[in-house]
Amino acid sequence: MSGSAGVLEGILRLPPTAPSRSALLCHPHPLYQGSLHSPVIFRAARAMHRRGYATLRFNFRGVGMSAGSYDGGRGEKEDVRTALGVLCERLPGIPVTLAGYSFGSRVGFEAASRDPRVDRLLGIGIPIALGPFDFLKGLGKPLLVLQGERDEFGPLPALERLVKELGGSARLIPIPGADHFFSGELGRLEESLYAALAE
Repeated sequence: MSGSAGVLEGILRLPPTAPSRSALLCHPHPLYQGSLHSPVIFRAARAMHRRGYATLRFNFRGVGMSAGSYDGGRGEKEDVRTALGVLCERLPGIPVTLAGYSFGSRVGFEAASRDPRVDRLLGIGIPIALGPFDFLKGLGKPLLVLQGERDEFGPLPALERLVKELGGSARLIPIPGADHFFSGELGRLEESLYAALAE
């Protein structure tokens, strides 16, 4: 796919039967080894694929085979919008879940949470300690958050407050024993998401 910084690398995976839903997954911070191959992003995509979703993982500019260089979150928002456009072009009329892990949740949500093609949000390891997510207030779209109980960048009490402020459209699933990177808890993360997607 071609964005404002050049070609963006991505992996589109389609389920065996025609999908009724798709997901765009935004990876963690590019300067800290974040990529479409990040274990959390891979596991989230796999849980969604198991539920029959089409999934698109992509690399932000300057990561892997994507052209360009890190742009402090500004150009990365344009990358999200580019990837969303490609996903919707390939699978027209299918509702999109916008998913992001850590940096990917901040950039992804800021870039496209209000896009009418996106009807659900999924945040994993939301780094609320590094900046507020108040821009989600009044959005009204369902938000599912999976957060490690020991997440050093997103303490559970802060996430609980945010979810409460967002009202009935938001839901928080704590992952017992998990840190921000879900070290040793990737299987629990995948199964928790898989179960939540059935509800």
